[in-house]
Amino acid sequence: QVPLVESGGGSVQAGGSLRLSCAASRNIFNNNVLGWYRQAPGQQRDLVAQITMIGTTNYADSVKGRFTISRDSAKNTVYLQMNSLKPEDTAVYYCRAWSTVWGTNNWGQGTQVTVSS
Repeated sequence: QVPLVESGGGSVQAGGSLRLSCAASRNIFNNNVLGWYRQAPGQQRDLVAQITMIGTTNYADSVKGRFTISRDSAKNTVYLQMNSLKPEDTAVYYCRAWSTVWGTNNWGQGTQVTVSS
């Protein structure tokens, strides 16, 4: 069973919106911090946003005010709502679930987001 399954990537023009989804098993969803990372070609993979088990969120400065991370406990799914997209948001976006308490670290397969000017 794949621990994290992403969906929702695609191509959009600058100023548009996309919503990414990441479905997890209940155990992973309830016991891990959940986050979204992105990696552009030739660049390192960087944190975009994260949400803790109690709903505390943290965002990269470059996406504050434009992106919103949320979690739905009924669906064991974490979302990344991306508004006012810019060409520099183009990257492969990865879902991650991790816990320093349990020593877990799971990654999704990645989903491409392309923003054209």
